[in-house]
Amino acid sequence: MRTRVINAVLFTVLAVLVALVLGYFVVRCQRRQRRRRRRGAVLPSHGARADRFQSGGGTSGYGAGGAGGAEEALVRFPGGEGLTVAAILEAPGEVVAKSGHSTLYRAGLSAGEAVALLRFVRPVCAAAADEATAAARLLGALQHPNLVPIRALYVGPRGEMLLVHPFYAAGSLRRFLQEGINVSQKWGIICKLSIGIVKGLDHLHSGSQKPIVHGNLKTNNIMLDADFQPRISDFGLYLLLNPAAAQQMLEASAMQGYKAPELIKMREATRESDIYSLGVILLEMLAQKEAANSSSPNARDIHLPSSFKDLVLERKISDAFSSELVKQSKNSGKEQNLNAFFELATACCNPSPSLRPDTKRILKMLEEISR
Repeated sequence: MRTRVINAVLFTVLAVLVALVLGYFVVRCQRRQRRRRRRGAVLPSHGARADRFQSGGGTSGYGAGGAGGAEEALVRFPGGEGLTVAAILEAPGEVVAKSGHSTLYRAGLSAGEAVALLRFVRPVCAAAADEATAAARLLGALQHPNLVPIRALYVGPRGEMLLVHPFYAAGSLRRFLQEGINVSQKWGIICKLSIGIVKGLDHLHSGSQKPIVHGNLKTNNIMLDADFQPRISDFGLYLLLNPAAAQQMLEASAMQGYKAPELIKMREATRESDIYSLGVILLEMLAQKEAANSSSPNARDIHLPSSFKDLVLERKISDAFSSELVKQSKNSGKEQNLNAFFELATACCNPSPSLRPDTKRILKMLEEISR
């Protein structure tokens, strides 16, 4: 009898120990799964589950405390009607680019578009929530075939922001030029790209009651469709940033050779400074090389990236072009068109902002040159 009692007690203790051990491993597995999900999410530091945001996923503006940063909000624009907060925050993302103010992810969404670009703006760089939402509504209303649209804006409880954009598999104009694809050297493609870029910029400058200045126009911010239709991205991004982050963005643009000379003294970009950046882009497409700037002061009052300064000053127009373009222009009798394109690009980079042509004038000249 005594032996039976001892065995029963030992069996009970052993069963309890086994249950505790199994429970420990179950809890550890659950924690690991949660960590993996968080690592795959676009906002790994958000610290909240998607079901908590489900009630906010159907909103189109701020909740009771949205402006103060206490609640999250989702503002949708054309093309993003089916998006929810859960779909955005739970989308597994891959980092494709980083800057001082934001991180760009390529993510798969369960609603709307299969693949999208998500820009996470860091809270420390973001403008106040109410200002950012007002700016996003202004930018989201801009719809044009040569602009990258905003599908939605998410504002989190700690001031973090996520912008949702469509994804373009062809990549950026910068990558297109860097890869040295033969088609990029064809005169017709260069004209098509140039006209599309100017049409998009013209819509920003004159397509609404209040002109929208891009502020950071460069080849890396121009996306390409499969048929080489350019789409300008990141326009008005500085409106979503606080003053310090916006100025940092301009300085980064300056290091890459796109910053107009007058911005050394001025703190705000203008339509004229956008035209300067456009001129640099046109020159890049002709030369098939990047617009790396130089700290050398030997500019002789011509404010152009160092790779183009000597060519402009010495009027060595043919040396500014890729050899393939020169060959094509001679064979097709388009040498005058090529020279006119170069003259237009350098006019956009005039050191005096008032002497730079506006987008409508540039577009008219490009259409004549491309004939």
